Amino acid sequence: MGILESFVLGIVEGATEFLPVSSTGHLILVSELLRIPESDFLKTFEIAIQLGAILSVAVLYWKSFLELEVLKRLVLGFIPTGIIGFAAYPFVKSYLLGSEVIVLWALLLGGIALIVFELIHKESDGAASPSEISYTQSFLIGLFQAIAIVPGVSRSAATIVGGLALGIRRVAIVEFSFLLAVPTMLAATGYDLLKNAGSLSSANVLSLAIGFVTSFVIALLTIKLFLAFVRTRSFIPFGIYRIFVAALFFFFIFR
Repeated sequence: MGILESFVLGIVEGATEFLPVSSTGHLILVSELLRIPESDFLKTFEIAIQLGAILSVAVLYWKSFLELEVLKRLVLGFIPTGIIGFAAYPFVKSYLLGSEVIVLWALLLGGIALIVFELIHKESDGAASPSEISYTQSFLIGLFQAIAIVPGVSRSAATIVGGLALGIRRVAIVEFSFLLAVPTMLAATGYDLLKNAGSLSSANVLSLAIGFVTSFVIALLTIKLFLAFVRTRSFIPFGIYRIFVAALFFFFIFR
């Protein structure tokens, strides 16, 4: 993988990790557009550069990770995702990651679901901050997040929609989704790198470094813009975008 490809994928990761559009799905599709050969390293790269985006959350929300009430809720949210993700890892790595067809169907159906949900959902007066989310809600959000092991579903979309359905306020669940991404992606990335350390070379490490730094910078900007967006708008535009991208690839790339 060249420097340019690493840079482009880093931009894609940083711009999509925290939006309800699926960063993994976009990385798979963009890799196809760039004609990057499918390999174990590419799959590892797509997971590992998420660390850059995750670091941006740690930088912006470091104080939240020092709050005991927030930490307890993150642990409860991580438990179901960790168990399901660990159990499903071999299947996901072998059969789901890299499958453009699965990504496109997940993007399409997820986009429709996002639009329908927003049309019928009514904002409640529930938890207004991550520390106010109940323990039960935290655990259930972790179950919603586990759905995102399917590429194209979107971890962000699953947790945000799940939280809204549970009665949590919009900004609160978006911020909780940011925070929950940290232990989730640290575990996923660390486990993947340990399993595939042998596929890394000095050249590959350079590609990872470029993707990491790029995704970190872009994610910092995306988080701030996304928070400003959700304060006054719904997620319907993201649903429309998902359907558009899926249709574009279906009819012009994979027909």
